[in-house]
Amino acid sequence: MESKTNINFKKETLTKLLNAILIHENEIIDALYFDFKKPAFEAVLTETGYVISELKETIKNINKWAKPRRVFPSLLNFPSKDYIYKEPYGKVLIISPWNYPFQLALCPLISAFAAGNEVVLKPSELTPKTSEIITKIISKVFDKKDVTVIQGGIEVSQQLLSERWDYIFFTGSVAVGKIVAKAAAENLTPVTLELGGKNPCIIDETANLKLAAKRIVWGKFMNAGQTCIAPDYILIQKNMKSHFVDYMKEEIIKAYGDNPSDSPDFARIINTKNCQRLINMIDQKKVIFGGQNDIKNNYIAPTLIDENSIDSELMKDEIFGPILPIITYEKEKQIDAVISKYEKPLAFYLFSENRTFTKHLIQKYSFGGGCVNDTMVHFSNKRLPFGGVGHSGIGAYHGILSFDTFSHKKSILIKSNLLDLPFRYAPYKGKLATIKKILDWI
Repeated sequence: MESKTNINFKKETLTKLLNAILIHENEIIDALYFDFKKPAFEAVLTETGYVISELKETIKNINKWAKPRRVFPSLLNFPSKDYIYKEPYGKVLIISPWNYPFQLALCPLISAFAAGNEVVLKPSELTPKTSEIITKIISKVFDKKDVTVIQGGIEVSQQLLSERWDYIFFTGSVAVGKIVAKAAAENLTPVTLELGGKNPCIIDETANLKLAAKRIVWGKFMNAGQTCIAPDYILIQKNMKSHFVDYMKEEIIKAYGDNPSDSPDFARIINTKNCQRLINMIDQKKVIFGGQNDIKNNYIAPTLIDENSIDSELMKDEIFGPILPIITYEKEKQIDAVISKYEKPLAFYLFSENRTFTKHLIQKYSFGGGCVNDTMVHFSNKRLPFGGVGHSGIGAYHGILSFDTFSHKKSILIKSNLLDLPFRYAPYKGKLATIKKILDWI
């Protein structure tokens, strides 16, 4: 496979991909709007713009990333030179989701190809127009022996998972992630699983409430809440709640107007099934803002819920929609009672000016990644690993970590023939005490 060893070939191909995306960017934006009315601004910010940035980063750094890295040798092997070589796993399967169907298909594909793998991409069947344009671009840029797109539904995914792969990269729900992990285990295939979870958003009494509301509205209602790292619920100090709710209402109206269904900046739920699932979660008696819905158009308004029970339907699982329950606390143990009820989340958000409290919570809880005094923006830094822990995922990627995710790290020691210390060889009589001292010393 030429792309396995020829870095120039890979750079040229990735440059072709970059040019193809630039040429077809408007088509991609139109496809995303057709599939679930994703606003053009969000399409560029979170889909095409992100992929373009990832491509430029990879093209710029691929020589450095692929180069064998020399590491300090062990004194036990003196004299020697030690290296870490990166080699492709081989045949890679990427199964991408519907919520960011362009970005979450192309970004892992770019890194898998750059690392020298043969890639099969299975895009989501729930975003047919976007999958169609992805297939069109990939077929123009790549040779089929290097990258192939296979479209289809659940049965196609099942068929693909029944085959043997050298690496599987999956983004989606926890339930399907378990199916992927089980299939991979049959052949001991390594996996990256980018999943989700109930992401808490904690607001203490020192927080700047107005700014917090503005940033939470942006992070929660982007893509109509269909984001794996969106805040899933609010935990706010009891005395701050009424002011916070007022600010949230103001910011929602500023962002989407009095009737968000008319806003060109508010996406729709992906399909009727998911829309109905979300509508069933809304207890109208608890709605403090929003709550309107139109299932024919897969629309649910940005909705705030006054939640007083962590056993409610809304608090059972990840919401993945534009519904935000607000729970109050008075003491830290009440925060712990809520967060500890769930598996480790993909994201964790905290609004506070109290550095001691902030540091304490960051160290106390395990989560994939997060922000202090903002939401979701940690995803944008390619120098930060993106991934989950426990039920929210396995493995991490972005930037050089993406290249490394699709590369096997092979250790090589080159030993000099100029010196061969006899001490390590049998017979060992009289050497035990000495070797203990040497091992203690090094």
